[in-house]
Amino acid sequence: MQAPTLRPATTADCPAIVGLIRELAVFEQLEHLVVVTPDSLQTHLFGPRPVAEAVVAEVPGATGPEVVAFALFFTNFSTFLGQPGLYLEDLYVRPAHRGSGLGKALLQHLGALAVQRGCGRFEWSVLDWNENAIRFYEKMGATVMPDWRICRVTGPALQAFSRPSPAQPGGPAAG
Repeated sequence: MQAPTLRPATTADCPAIVGLIRELAVFEQLEHLVVVTPDSLQTHLFGPRPVAEAVVAEVPGATGPEVVAFALFFTNFSTFLGQPGLYLEDLYVRPAHRGSGLGKALLQHLGALAVQRGCGRFEWSVLDWNENAIRFYEKMGATVMPDWRICRVTGPALQAFSRPSPAQPGGPAAG
């Protein structure tokens, strides 16, 4: 088997990446939450105001190169460090290619990119039940931080969250 090639994603990769996102969602038992389309992904990765980037891994297929893994990431900022960071939103490797070093290669590629860009940290989230991933990340030298939780507001709750609250009587404005 020929070694996979890692490269920055292009607009032509958006349908394959969306397919991998759907596979990831099935694995995580979250497929009911996936609404991304190739067009929406293309807009946010390659449109006038890109908000994220992706790296894909491809292998030779019967009809040409086949994308078998991806990592989608973006720049964030640490106020404590006073430096940018690299945040990995999702990494997925098709089951047939797991155990081949591809996940490690993608993480190392992004780690090198973080260093090259002067980032003070490279971080990501992992589901607490995904023990295989947790062991894999720890083996690579990552620290799984048990004292941090993700806060999320979506859909109608986000709309309500975004509306200003009236000032509290006799106190400072809510904020």
